[in-house]
Amino acid sequence: MAAPGLPHLRYMKNTVTPFSLAIDPLRISAIEAARAAGDLIRRAAAAPGALQMREKKPNDFVTEVDLASEQAIVAALLAQYPAHGVRTEESAQTYGHPDARHVWIVDPLDGTTNFIHGYPNYAVSIALAIDGRIDHGVVLDVCSGDVFHASRGQGAWCNAAPIRVSDGRGLAAAVLASSCPARAALAPHRAIALLTEVMGRVAAIRRSGSAALDMARVAAGQCDGAFDQGLQAWDVAAGSLLITEAGGQIGNFLGGADYLESREYMAAGPGLFSELGALLCAYSRFATPPV
Repeated sequence: MAAPGLPHLRYMKNTVTPFSLAIDPLRISAIEAARAAGDLIRRAAAAPGALQMREKKPNDFVTEVDLASEQAIVAALLAQYPAHGVRTEESAQTYGHPDARHVWIVDPLDGTTNFIHGYPNYAVSIALAIDGRIDHGVVLDVCSGDVFHASRGQGAWCNAAPIRVSDGRGLAAAVLASSCPARAALAPHRAIALLTEVMGRVAAIRRSGSAALDMARVAAGQCDGAFDQGLQAWDVAAGSLLITEAGGQIGNFLGGADYLESREYMAAGPGLFSELGALLCAYSRFATPPV
């Protein structure tokens, strides 16, 4: 099945493809900006000896490639939409108009540690919030060239194919994606306890190092669910729309809808979501401590 309004479109990996006007121009802009950033990242990956990086905080790195990708995305989006705002990870600021109704939420290189080590699992994530609601989301798998994309009410897609969450497995048979928690060194004992409990209840955990790709893979039915802590809005904004448009559910560990800013999320198909929540709720940042 072709993408909506694109019956003859065949997406070509790592290239910019012409799009039909039937797809919202805002989503087209996000896809094109992500692809341009992906090209930049791939060129840098081909010359790892020239890579410069610094440590923002323990186990949290930024490279010149993160910053260059961010600037390329910001420039591309504001050139087309100068009245919009762009909220980014690396600069910790909003470019353009900070009070704009349209705010792009950008992670220019999700999986920097993987990138630094040459581990082929990192992404570009771009979402657009309109009046505080995520209405468009794009996650580019930089290494494969696959583009996961969604607009509210129009389903979720990988390249030109529709995607759907898996929903036929219970917790014991589920494969979950996580890098949880993203900063394990800050609370290693709690992280180990959480992972140990989850590992004992599911078929497998896949720790990828990229929350954006974890969520894209849940949306595509390649994993049954995902969870994480220690994240920011730019880590989960685009992926959250992919999941809901693919028929899944997302919330914090208590099932609440404030996952964008709560620094924790869980996601799965409707049949698994409550079961996953029952497992994770005790580890929520918002759980009532035992008396």
